[in-house]
Amino acid sequence: MECSGSHILDNRTAETLDKLKLEEPDCKIYKKVLGNWDSIAKPLDGMGRFETITAQIGAISGTEEMELTKKAVIIMCADNGIVEEGVSQSGQEVTAAVAEQMGKGASSVGKMAEVIGADTIPVDIGINQKEQIAGVLNRKIRRGTRNFSREPAMTREEAVRAIFTGMEIVEECKRKGYQILATGEMGIGNTTTSSAVAMALLRCEVDAVTGRGAGLCDEKLERKKQIITEAVQKNKLYEAEPLTVLETVGGLDIAGLAGVCIGGGVFHIPVVLDGVISMTAALLAERIVQGTVQYLIPSHKGKEPAVEKIMKELKLEPVIDGRMALGEGTGAVMMLSLLEMAMCVYRKRTLFSDIKVEQYERYS
Repeated sequence: MECSGSHILDNRTAETLDKLKLEEPDCKIYKKVLGNWDSIAKPLDGMGRFETITAQIGAISGTEEMELTKKAVIIMCADNGIVEEGVSQSGQEVTAAVAEQMGKGASSVGKMAEVIGADTIPVDIGINQKEQIAGVLNRKIRRGTRNFSREPAMTREEAVRAIFTGMEIVEECKRKGYQILATGEMGIGNTTTSSAVAMALLRCEVDAVTGRGAGLCDEKLERKKQIITEAVQKNKLYEAEPLTVLETVGGLDIAGLAGVCIGGGVFHIPVVLDGVISMTAALLAERIVQGTVQYLIPSHKGKEPAVEKIMKELKLEPVIDGRMALGEGTGAVMMLSLLEMAMCVYRKRTLFSDIKVEQYERYS
């Protein structure tokens, strides 16, 4: 199935995802943007990776004169049944409490986004409460996932619905004129679900992808690793297809963010990744729809060990290394601010001809 936009959302099935083929970003525009950078009065490659990243954005957007003025961070909020096993310091009530602050723009990501003029779009895709939260988009699939140490976290139908929910939100953002999106999340226990998904998809040992999350003690960290290992082995997830991994040990936030990543490819809008949860979602998205990674931009190297493994697998390289572990999309919003500054140099470019200096030649 060739990708051509909104009609893909008409048939929201696993088969649709399986047949989905993304268009390649425009390589001619990519080269044109790099050529424009070379014409700016500065050393060749003086803006480093921001030159290639903005070229990627141009190729995705389909124009060498891209804009990043209208931007948003999509924050998927969901609870995880695995917290019943004591893998987190806090309970599920914290997810709703933080989501409520997000709805007011008062959480960390909201304050940071306000500084750079980015909108926040918190989404209830699976918070474990009945009440709707003011300022939070209600796209609830179910009230939290099940405890994956006892049964699959969700059904196949729920997993697929969550992925298409993320894609649908991207389509809505595209119609509203957003030019770039960032990813964020909130959900107690989601470093456990992301570690389990990453372990299965990467076929690695649990130590390589499992960290302390919000600050587990040694005893609880070992318990977390044990639960993840048992679930992966019991369900034979090293041999399982990506959707099976997701429905067995994943989270609704991961599923929704995977949909955002795929939606970036479907609707030709660049997506900036945050930390370990969105990186896991990116890995999942690439395994479900090959080529998704071409539409993704890494932001920062978080503290969780899975980030480095996933980045290597996807051939992505983080720009920021601040040992952040806040989540919510805060690292991605920081990256948006850096991209905005780089775009200022690009769009308001002073050329060599403007200062009557001969342009540098590229020899290799």
